[in-house]
Amino acid sequence: MTQFDKAIKTGRRLTRDGARAANTALSGGEMLQAAGDVINARMGIMAAGMADPRKVDLKEISLMSTEKVEALSASASALAKTFGDISGRVGSSALTEAGLASKAAASIASASTPAAALQAQYSYAVGWWSRAAGQMLTLNTELLKGHADAMRPIHKTAVANAKRLKT
Repeated sequence: MTQFDKAIKTGRRLTRDGARAANTALSGGEMLQAAGDVINARMGIMAAGMADPRKVDLKEISLMSTEKVEALSASASALAKTFGDISGRVGSSALTEAGLASKAAASIASASTPAAALQAQYSYAVGWWSRAAGQMLTLNTELLKGHADAMRPIHKTAVANAKRLKT
């Protein structure tokens, strides 16, 4: 793959990441609006129940806790998966880099001239920089996806409740 092809691929990836971040931000705003609507509706339900205990909506009151636990559990599970995946990839990348550094050190040490040693060191440094930049882009992509995955169950619950409780 040429440098130009890599640049195009990176540009596309950055565009997808930007779109994912924008969609997650919009989803977060929608979730906050829905949460406010749900809190408002449920405060009215609780106030009505306090004013007349015969009118307590026990089903809705019980949902206040169970839905949160379910949504937060799904969110935590998504975060755990994301961080597990990231941890595995970072560990693998570190092992690969240690091997490449060892090869570079051997090349530098066995160079026949100071210029050859500098060339070996330069080649490793440029390669490392490129690998590090790629790994950071991958990490950014994985974190954005993880954020969206973690928000999804909470968003889904809040929006569904807002629609259901809408008066």
